[in-house]
Amino acid sequence: MTGYYILIGLFMLISMGVSKQLQRKFAKYSKTFLANGMSGREIAEKMLYDNGIRDVQVISTPGQLTDHYNPMNKTVNLSDVVYNERNAAAAAVAAHECGHAVQHAVGYSWLEMRSKMVPMVNVASRLNQWILMLGIITAATSNIPYLLWVGIGLFAITTLFAFITLPVEYDASNRALAWLKDKNMVLPNEYEGAKDSLTWAARTYVVAAIGSLAQLIYFIMIAMGGNRSN
Repeated sequence: MTGYYILIGLFMLISMGVSKQLQRKFAKYSKTFLANGMSGREIAEKMLYDNGIRDVQVISTPGQLTDHYNPMNKTVNLSDVVYNERNAAAAAVAAHECGHAVQHAVGYSWLEMRSKMVPMVNVASRLNQWILMLGIITAATSNIPYLLWVGIGLFAITTLFAFITLPVEYDASNRALAWLKDKNMVLPNEYEGAKDSLTWAARTYVVAAIGSLAQLIYFIMIAMGGNRSN
């Protein structure tokens, strides 16, 4: 298992680095105040209105970077620093979450696929860690990797989910940036700040997906007998 812990440690460091950079970018562009004086809530409400969406509510949610769109109750949930603030970072996040609402409204295929996978992913996430551990032990002690393959199958579901999330997140950002620009909601420097913020936010999902794939390959190598010595 030494190789596995090294792999996990490596991607944890990369993920932490990207997350720290995202926090720095958010802090930087939080100081770029919007010339139009609109708050994150107002930005979100206008983007929804401009896209003909009347049944989605914009609400405040506790925490930082806890922003999300909930398709179940049709709410755009913005953290306090996004909901109330009037800067490029808040505008970027608010518009991005509304991008998900637009995806939902138009039936964006990747979002629909991702939503359908959620129940399956929840089950797989709860079970795969224990089944993988038992499977690795069984494969090492009895040369029977069947249980490990079951764990690999469950882990593959979560890996697939991570990769399906990528086009969903990138498309939401593209919709957000296009709207901010086309509707002249931001000045050029404000737009660049919003774009930079969303670029780093997207990279957190990329790192997560690649890390999940790397772990999946590692487990497959064990099951195939390529790393039992660890």
